[in-house]
Parts: sequence; structure tokens; C-alpha cells
Amino acid sequence: MMRTIRRLLIGKPLHNNELAHEKLPKWKALSIFSSDALSSVAYGPEQIILTLVAVPGLIAYSYMAPISLSILVLLAIVALSYVQVAKANPGGGGAYAVAKKNLGEMPALIAAGSVFADYVLTAAVSVTAGTAAITSAFPFIAGHDVAIDLFVLFAILMLINLRGVRESSNAFVFPTYAFLFGILCLVAVGAYKAFTESTYLVHPDAFSTQPLNWAAFFVILRAFANGCSSMTGVEAIADSVPMFRKPESHNATITTYWMAGILGTMFTGISFLMLHYHIIPIPDVTALSQIAEQVFGRGWFYYYIQLSTMLVLYLAANTAYNGLPILLSIVAKDGYMPRYLATRGERLTYSNGILLLTIAAATLIVVFGGNIDHLISLYAIGVFVSFTIAQTSMIVHWRRERGQGWQLRAWLNGLGAFTTGLVVIIITVTKFAHGAWLILVFVPSIIFVFKKIRGHYDSIAKQLSMPPEFVAQAKPKAGTESKHIVVVPVSTPTRVVFETLKYAKAIGDNVLAVHVASEEDSEEKIKAKWNQWDLGLELVVLHSPYRLLMNPLIDYIEHLHDAKGPDDYITVVIPEFETKRWWHRLLHNQTGWILRTALILRENVIVTTVPYQLKE
Repeated sequence: MMRTIRRLLIGKPLHNNELAHEKLPKWKALSIFSSDALSSVAYGPEQIILTLVAVPGLIAYSYMAPISLSILVLLAIVALSYVQVAKANPGGGGAYAVAKKNLGEMPALIAAGSVFADYVLTAAVSVTAGTAAITSAFPFIAGHDVAIDLFVLFAILMLINLRGVRESSNAFVFPTYAFLFGILCLVAVGAYKAFTESTYLVHPDAFSTQPLNWAAFFVILRAFANGCSSMTGVEAIADSVPMFRKPESHNATITTYWMAGILGTMFTGISFLMLHYHIIPIPDVTALSQIAEQVFGRGWFYYYIQLSTMLVLYLAANTAYNGLPILLSIVAKDGYMPRYLATRGERLTYSNGILLLTIAAATLIVVFGGNIDHLISLYAIGVFVSFTIAQTSMIVHWRRERGQGWQLRAWLNGLGAFTTGLVVIIITVTKFAHGAWLILVFVPSIIFVFKKIRGHYDSIAKQLSMPPEFVAQAKPKAGTESKHIVVVPVSTPTRVVFETLKYAKAIGDNVLAVHVASEEDSEEKIKAKWNQWDLGLELVVLHSPYRLLMNPLIDYIEHLHDAKGPDDYITVVIPEFETKRWWHRLLHNQTGWILRTALILRENVIVTTVPYQLKE
């Protein structure tokens, strides 16, 4: 039954040979890896306005235009810089991989922790923004935001991604291109009306301002920091180069250029329309909804834009689902994350990474109540830290390689590192009290976890290694013979105990059946039944007047262990019956499981279980 449900949800397993068919052409990769960056126009420009008008008595609306231009210049610098990352690092992994290669362990771990935080926030912010878009158009569903967010995360995004890259790309292509069509139409029609039907391009009230002072300067910087959320997701293509069809680096480069060009066009158009219509925040109504209503009215195309925006924002979280599991697999292969994150699942996806991302994003949504303004406060700092580390790594790369035109490439990455580093400082200072401090605590904490995991794996590798001298010492000496003592705990002589004793006699000649008796009456009954079996084995009875069943048995096994020779072995064979239905286990004690757990921690004691399957 469970297997049937699993097949219906995620599909049949794929063969390793089908991995090549999971590679993506450029037009599909644009919808998969760029949906986060492209969809950010639905909330990025709005976050600028929200900040500029948030302080009572401070008139700063007119700074929208220079802030938007600054973000466009920054987008161009970062996109050109990340093209170099994709070319120099065709194996994927983005900032982590290039930092590990060129800067060393610690910068690489900082990049990995920062990108981890950013991808989780990408999923949480995109889903909550999608819910905000639909509640703007249909206010009657407001108040159920968190429930809607969790449904989208678990029932749609997680399940579709578990089915594989090919199926997820097929599911997500149409909503992404439908959104692009709607926004480009909105920008084109809005600009046409602004130039032909209006007496002004920019609303006169949008020029209202006040002289620049320290208070206004701080607000401007914070607005710029919030607007930089429009650039999150730019790194996803460089992180996922192996997912492209050959030639991977070339296709990733072309896709990056297309993504940056389309994002710049839409960001410019939305920012212009916000200034033209003098959009100001309205509770429970997004800025994009206001613009669409101004341009098209409450007609069908308005609802088309709202629905496509909702879908693409939900699917923008898919950028994280395609980027983070790949990054985690690379980090896991290096030993800084659990090894199972590097293993592909039945559908050739990194299913464990997908599950981890879903749970982490759901936790953020629940903790912050699905409030996008609170989540935005945490956003962007992680990705700009990784931007800075990646560009700094590339400077070292070009200086080492010194190929044709390396000076220009190093200069371009140097400009990117300086610019994004400055943005990190701005975001940290202006958003520290609004939640950025959480990221500054999280990144060192996750680095500590990375190091502990790596230390654990290194310790295991050292302990499990077999040097030649150890093998030589372990060879049995001439004239010595190893003994094998098999211990079978017996609660009551039953069929499962009988089958277990047959197995014990097959693996060793020295079999000890051990019963722990707490009452004389029950002891006599057990002995009588044992004697009826006449198996030729003595029943060792341990008395426990305090009704402790485990301690006497464990003490007895430890006594055997102390008395055995250095080349002798002790195996404890535990009889255990398996119920037909899982809930039947709740009706029985878990003595076998507890005993196995207790003994497995003892040195030089082998523990095995003989399961007996009940039919009814």
C-alpha cells in the first residue's frame, strides 16, 4: 500500500543511464533557475517604496529613481561577474566551490552557510509573496496565509521536485513565461499610456523631497538594501552548471545574460510605473496589484497578472529547490554535511536535500507568521556575502591562471567584490536591528556545525582505517583456537525462541540460553516447559527479585566478556516476532529493541535479531 502511494506521488525509479535526459536546454533552464530573480520584481521595487515612506514626517519618495538606477548598475556588475564563475567552475557549487579552490576552507564554509541561509529564505519569501499576490486580488481568503504557504510548500513544490528535474521543469515552464508575458505587457502598455495619454511622465507628488540629512541618508541606504532583494537568485545558475546540456558553461553563460537582461527591463519598467502613478503602500494590497489596476482596470488581464504573479512567486521557490540540494551534495561530498545529502534518490534528484529545504522553509514561515516584511528583513545579506566571496575567489583564480585577457577579468571580478562587499556593509548596518543579526548569528553557527560534522567523519575514517601492521598483528597465533559463545535471551519458550535457538546452534557450538526470573512460580513453569523441549541445551536462570530484567542479563554478558580470551567472540541473538500491522507493536513491550540498543554500545559484543513474521 505504502509503495503504491509512493509511486503515485513521486513516480517510478529512474535508471542511472537516464541522468543525461534530465539535463536542461537553455529555455527551460531560464524558467527553472531564473524564476526567483525574475519574480523579485513583484516585491523588490515595492520594498524600496515601503522603506522610503515608512518614517512619519520624512519625505523621501523622490529617491526611488536613483536607488533603482543604483540597483540596475549593481545587477549588471554581479551578472557579468557570475558569468566568470560559471566559466571557471563547470562543476557547479558557485561561491562555495570557487572559494574552496582559491581561498581555502573557512571562506568556503562562510559562503556555504550564507548561500544555505539565502536559499531557505528564497523559498520562504517566494511562497509568502505568492500568497500575498493572490490575497490582494481575492481578499476573502486573507487570514489563512500560513496554511496556504505550507500547502504550497509540501503538496506542490516538494512533491513535484521529488519527481525529478524533467517533470519539475515541464510543470514550471508555462507559469514562468506566462508571468514574463504579463509583466512585459504591463510595462509596455503602461509606458505607452504614460507617454501618450498623460501630461506627465512622473507624478508631480513623486518629486516631493527634503534636503538630505543623516536621517534621510540612513533611510535611503535601508531602502537600497531592501531593494537589493531583487537580485537574489542571480547566483543560482552558477550553482547549477552541471544541470545544463552540453556545453554546460556556455549554456549557463547565455542563460545568465538573458536572465539579467529580462530582469533589468522589468525592474526598470515597474519602477517607472510606480513613479508615474505615485504608488504608495496600501494594507493587504501589493504595489504590483495597484499598478495593474491603474493600467488595465479590474478586467480579466488584471486577474491574469495577479494569478501569474502568484504562480511564478510560488515557483520562484523552485530556484532554491534546484540550487540548494546540488550545493548540499557538493558540501556533503567534502564531509561538511551528512553523507546522505550527496546521494541521489529514486528519481535521480537529491531527495534528502529537497526534504531538508522544505522543512527549513516551513519552519521560517511558521515562526514569522507568513509575514513577508519580516522575512525580507533577513533577506539578501547571505547572498551578497556569497557574491563577495565568489568575486574575491575569482581574482585569485585569474591571477593564478594568467590566461588571455586575465587582467580584464580580474578587474571585473575585483569591481564586483568591492561593490557587493559595500552592499554587505550597507545591509548589515541598516537592517541589523530588523533581523539581519539573525543571519550574522546563523552563519557562524552553521560553520561550527560544518566543522563538527567534518571532525566526526575524519575521526571515523581514522578509527576504521586498516594499516598493514594492524592486519599482521590480528592474524591468529599458531596453536590457538577462537571460541564463539552464542547467548539467546529467553523470556518464555515459544516458537520464535525455538527458531532462534536453531539459528544459534547453526552459527556456534557453545550456545547459552538465558532466562531472567523475577518470581519462583514463573521460574518453575519456564523450567518445566524447557525440559519438555529436550534440546540438549542448559537453561541458565538469573534471579532478579527486584524485577529488573535488563540489568542481570547485561551483567551476565559482561561477565562472559571479561572471562573470554582475546580471540573469542560473543554473539547475542535476540528472538523477536514481527506483527502484521504496525499498530499491533504498540500492544507489546519493546524489550528486544531496548536490549539491542543497550548491547550495541558494548565493545566486542555482536548483536543480531532473528525476526519471526506473524501471519495474522
